Amino acid sequence: MEQEVGECLIQLGNSDVSNSSSSDPVTRVRKLLFRRMLVGIKDGRFFLGTFHCLDKQGNIILQDTIEYRSTRRSSPSPMEQRCLGLVLIPSSCQNSCHVDCSVEEQLSLLK
Repeated sequence: MEQEVGECLIQLGNSDVSNSSSSDPVTRVRKLLFRRMLVGIKDGRFFLGTFHCLDKQGNIILQDTIEYRSTRRSSPSPMEQRCLGLVLIPSSCQNSCHVDCSVEEQLSLLK
């Protein structure tokens, strides 16, 4: 699922909106709107929020976002959280992306 979402985001970010072949990635991203999404970034932080939009460069905007980060460098360390609201996560920083949905919805996103 993570790979499929990433491919869809990359395809949408690299496609021209006026091009008719871009309708498939656009439709796939529309299915993700207003779903809970967990995005990991390269420095180890995670952002959990509602998927709001995606721009042409592949940057993700989440609303009602909570940031999770490790408070210590040791392995099983407690996570610290803080509420952020609206957040833009640059595509260059994204490490992982997970969408919260049922198995049936995951299968429909693969089509």
